[in-house]
Amino acid sequence: MLSRLAAFFALEDDWSRPVPPVGRRDVVVGLAVEGISLFTLELARSAGAFTEVDVPWWVLYLVVSSGALALIWRRRYPVIVAVYLATHMFVTGVTMPAVMGQVSLQICYFVGLFSAMAWGRSRRTSLMATGAILTFMLCWIAWQFALGSGMQEFVDDLEGERQPDGLWPAIPSAVGLIFVINVVYFLGAIVGGQVAWRSARQREALASQARTIADQADTLRRRAVVDERLRIARELHDVVGHHVSVIGVQAAGARRVLDHDRAAANEALGTIEASSREAVTQMRSLLGTLRDIEEQAAGTRDRQPEPGVADLEALVQTRDDDRLTATYDVVADRDGGPGRLPAPVSLSLYRTAQEALANVTRHSTARRASVTLRVVETGSTPYAEVEVLDDGRPRTGTSGSGLGLLGIRERAASHRGECDIGPRATQGFRVRVRLPLPAGQGGGPGA
Repeated sequence: MLSRLAAFFALEDDWSRPVPPVGRRDVVVGLAVEGISLFTLELARSAGAFTEVDVPWWVLYLVVSSGALALIWRRRYPVIVAVYLATHMFVTGVTMPAVMGQVSLQICYFVGLFSAMAWGRSRRTSLMATGAILTFMLCWIAWQFALGSGMQEFVDDLEGERQPDGLWPAIPSAVGLIFVINVVYFLGAIVGGQVAWRSARQREALASQARTIADQADTLRRRAVVDERLRIARELHDVVGHHVSVIGVQAAGARRVLDHDRAAANEALGTIEASSREAVTQMRSLLGTLRDIEEQAAGTRDRQPEPGVADLEALVQTRDDDRLTATYDVVADRDGGPGRLPAPVSLSLYRTAQEALANVTRHSTARRASVTLRVVETGSTPYAEVEVLDDGRPRTGTSGSGLGLLGIRERAASHRGECDIGPRATQGFRVRVRLPLPAGQGGGPGA
């Protein structure tokens, strides 16, 4: 039982509810309670409720105002306000019981206890203060009945009147009723304040969890970007290494035939020029992407040749089965265009189609999918493009993390390309990536 009470009152919880400064809201509440209290006080005075109170009218106004205006500080100094209002209740009850019994002041005393539990910084301090107030008030009531005039007033009221016909004697019933009312009154304020505190604690915990999830998602996204950049860096390393090797071989050949075969030397120098330009272009396109990477990826590197657009047909065939009909088409304005694509472009187009087909298989209800490779080498803006279309809808319960699509966008951005990912206007999903080709990739219209 004690352990459950300790858990309910969160005695072992170190969380401290943020206490706001006195603001406009507190002032408005205090002034509103003040106005209502003075209005009801004047109504009671006019009705003759204070004929036995031998004090000037302004004392009544001062007593009520000193209780109502204390609510302005109920959130900033909750425990102090609760102790102050308990003292106010005792002093007023001893000197002017009729004033203390006013509904407006009873509401103020209730709110004071409620605020001590709802806004107190320390659970132990709040519980000790409100528990002490509860104990003192119950002892005060008991003292009034035992040694004070409370019981005599009740007996005087019964004289000359018809005796009650309830199950229990009148005096014990009256005492019990008063105790029950006060216990419910004070315990209601304490328990209600603790419930409010626990609600605020739960909201803070949920907000903290939401921030943690958001931070983790952001970290995961950044890690995925870094991993993708590292993979692109390794691929670029292979491509640049190939071009450098070609340059070295062609340079050696050109040096040997320079004196007796100028045509062969010029051809070798042209190859060197084209290879060096392509290598520099690829390095510049990825320099911004890889600038913030400070550590190289650990582990061994796969020495197998990287796939390209030549492997797209085989990739599509692996996805063509009883559940999904997959087709592959090539559209090129010149024969052999796909075979002339730069290795990084070819690899990026392959990876794009690979990820898009994997998403169709995992997350879509599609029955048909098509992969189209387009290579345009003529014109002022040559490009290579891969487009993956399907006719399905998202499959429930299979939503992915989005990291694969993020990788596709990263690859397109590294080549200064265009990326179009999203639902189709009719039905299905589209992934389209268009990458620009180097100027003069396939020559002009007359090449």
